[in-house]
Amino acid sequence: MAMYAPPIARLLDELERLPGIGPKSAQRLAYYILRSDAEVAERLAQALVEVKRSIHFCSQCFNFAEGELCEICADVKRDPSVICVVEEPRDVVAIERTGEFHGRYHVLQGAISPIDGIGPDQLRMRELIERIGTGGIEELIVATNPNVEGETTALYIARLAKPLGVRVTRIASGLPVGGDLEYADEVTLGRALEARREM
Repeated sequence: MAMYAPPIARLLDELERLPGIGPKSAQRLAYYILRSDAEVAERLAQALVEVKRSIHFCSQCFNFAEGELCEICADVKRDPSVICVVEEPRDVVAIERTGEFHGRYHVLQGAISPIDGIGPDQLRMRELIERIGTGGIEELIVATNPNVEGETTALYIARLAKPLGVRVTRIASGLPVGGDLEYADEVTLGRALEARREM
C-alpha cells in the first residue's frame, strides 16, 4: 500500500467514514481536493461547518430546519389536518418533488428494527401521538419504506393512531412505471393487485 503524508492519510480516513465511500472513492475525492484551488477546499470546509452550526431538527415535525420550524411547518397554506409520516428527511424531499402532497409531515428519524436495537422509543413516536392528541389531525398517511422495517413501523403506527380516531392510510406500493410484469417479484405484483383502483 502506498504511504501517504500524514495530512493526506487523515483526509482519506475521514472521507472513508462517509456512507457509501470506499477506499477508491476516498482517493478520487482526496486527489480532486488536492488538485483544486485552496478556495475550493475552504468553501467545502465552510459549508460543512455552517451546516452543522445552523441546521437542526424542526420542533414540530423533526425535518431539517434552519429556524424553530421547517419551511413546510411554517407554511400556513399547507393543510394541517393531513400528516404524512416518513422515516427520514430525505423522504420529505422525495414526496415534495411529486408536487402531489399539500399537508404536513412527521419524520420518525428511522424505522423499527429490533435487529439493530431500534424500537419505538428510539423514534419520534411519542411526539407523533402528542401531535394527534392536540386535535385537528384527520388523516395520517404512512409513507414508510416498503420493506420489513417499514411495514413493522406502519403497523405499529396504525395500532397507536386508530384508537385516537384518526384515519390511517398507507401509500400504495406496486409496479414502477415502465416496468415489465414478467420481471416483477411476487410480493410487488401482489401489492399492485391489492392497491388496484377503479378506472
